[in-house]
Amino acid sequence: MSEAAVVPDDTSPERTPTETPSDRSRPEVRSTQAHVEPLPEIAEPESRSETIEPESRSSPSEPAEPNRRRRHKRRRRNAVIAVGVIAAVGGAAAAGLGLAGRDGSGAASATQLPPATADVTRQTLKDSQSEDGELGYGTATTATGRVPGTVTELPDAGEKITRGRTLYEVDDKPVTLMYGGTPAYRDLKPGVEGADVEALERNLDALGYSGFTVDDEYTDATADAVKEWQEDRGLDETGAVELGRVVFAPAAVRVDAVEAEEGAATGPGQKVLSYTGTAQVVTLELDTADRRLAEKGTKVAVGLPDGTSVEGRIKDVATEIDPGDGGQQDPTTKVKVTVALDGTKAQKAAASYVLAAVDVVFTAGERKNVLTVPVAALMVLPEGGFGVEVVQGSTTAYVAVETGLFANGRVEITGEGIAEGTKVGMPA
Repeated sequence: MSEAAVVPDDTSPERTPTETPSDRSRPEVRSTQAHVEPLPEIAEPESRSETIEPESRSSPSEPAEPNRRRRHKRRRRNAVIAVGVIAAVGGAAAAGLGLAGRDGSGAASATQLPPATADVTRQTLKDSQSEDGELGYGTATTATGRVPGTVTELPDAGEKITRGRTLYEVDDKPVTLMYGGTPAYRDLKPGVEGADVEALERNLDALGYSGFTVDDEYTDATADAVKEWQEDRGLDETGAVELGRVVFAPAAVRVDAVEAEEGAATGPGQKVLSYTGTAQVVTLELDTADRRLAEKGTKVAVGLPDGTSVEGRIKDVATEIDPGDGGQQDPTTKVKVTVALDGTKAQKAAASYVLAAVDVVFTAGERKNVLTVPVAALMVLPEGGFGVEVVQGSTTAYVAVETGLFANGRVEITGEGIAEGTKVGMPA
């Protein structure tokens, strides 16, 4: 969280909502650092958060349970929480620092110590968040008929089809799957040029046909190779590829659903089947406030139903607007995220689960081996910036600090005299 986004009220007479009238008061501070004496070494306290890992401990912090079934999403909105806490604490600090009851040096008497203290700890902070996702094969694409005739053969749902194989048949002639990113949209024949021509030639070359140059020009040599391919596929040897005889997809496909029936008439615009990729992916939705978590290529952890965790990588991020119903429901904006499972190991682990609920753990930021305090220990100083109240024996002093990452109720700090084991004041 950027500190620039925090605008606390320095003049508010109120303390945080959790503080009682008997809580500590604050004197006017003439120097935020002059009264900080070197502190004796203090044994490191136990970790206060499962997701914050003390570097000096011999055993790691307990990992999150990625396979928990939650009815509600666990959202750790660290930035929003930090802003609210700092604003409240800042108002209280400004009011307290103006109260009498301590001497002008800023040191407190034993009876005026803060109601509670916390230790500065050296830890790893992770700005992480877990979201519910669904394991499956991603968004399905519909294959519509282009060649008029009767559907004579269809694949089964779940069947996987690779390059050069039959997707379905019309009038006992195959519609062939080929790999490419440009949809088929015209007849391909000598004289035409374009990305679809290059895609066709790349597929012919991969299937073992030769005698032409792979480029974006459909030449007579290309037509000769097409005739050979047509002969092998049982098609009329015209040397031209009619629209609808080839379906381009990015890679091998898995038949998601069959929309037509054998014996039914088909033609332009008629749905025949839908397909997806063959690799499992995770899909989920994020609120727009959590868009920072979803950067394409970022690694995430995916918790499977059996409790195992596998690595994933954000493959695609898209913002979609639901217009609502025009009356009862307002338009809403969602961030749709697709996560690819990295590697063969992850795919094998997920192979037995289809349409399963999973947990996706995003890590937006991480700071290793840094000094941290509870966010509630921060105070807004009269001269500006943040500070903490350092407690040493029966005296206290206010020390200016720089803040870093906020995560899980703690904040990274640095400041003169601040070290591991330093005790700082806390509200009751």
